[in-house]
Amino acid sequence: MPKLDSVFSKLKTIMLPYADRLEVTKNDEVELCIYTRHTQKNGKSLFFGAVQIRKAYVSYHLMPVYVKPELLLSVSPHLKRRMQGKSCFNFALIDEPLFDELAALTKAGFASYVQQGFVKA
Repeated sequence: MPKLDSVFSKLKTIMLPYADRLEVTKNDEVELCIYTRHTQKNGKSLFFGAVQIRKAYVSYHLMPVYVKPELLLSVSPHLKRRMQGKSCFNFALIDEPLFDELAALTKAGFASYVQQGFVKA
C-alpha cells in the first residue's frame, strides 16, 4: 500500500485547491470527499469529488463530468482508459501527464459547477 499512498497524495493535491469553496466531509489518510453547498431536490448536497485508496488502485471521482459529459470531449484516449463508469478514474501508479490532464479537467469541472450555479462565484 505504500505505493498507493504516494498516488493518493498526488491525486489529493489536485482536488484540494477547490476545498475552500466547497464542503469537505472526509479528509484522512485513505479518503478525501468533497461536496458543494448546493442542495439538490432530494435535500442532499451535490457531490463534487473524492479521492479514495482501494485495494489495488486509487480512485479519483469527479462528479462534474457526470453532470456535464461535454467536459469529457477533449479528454485524451489515455485518460479515458483510466475511467470506470461515468465519473471515476483509477490509478495504481503516478502518471504525471495524465495527472496534469486530470488537474485541467478538475479545474474545468469546478468552473462548470460555478457556471451552473452549484458553487457561488
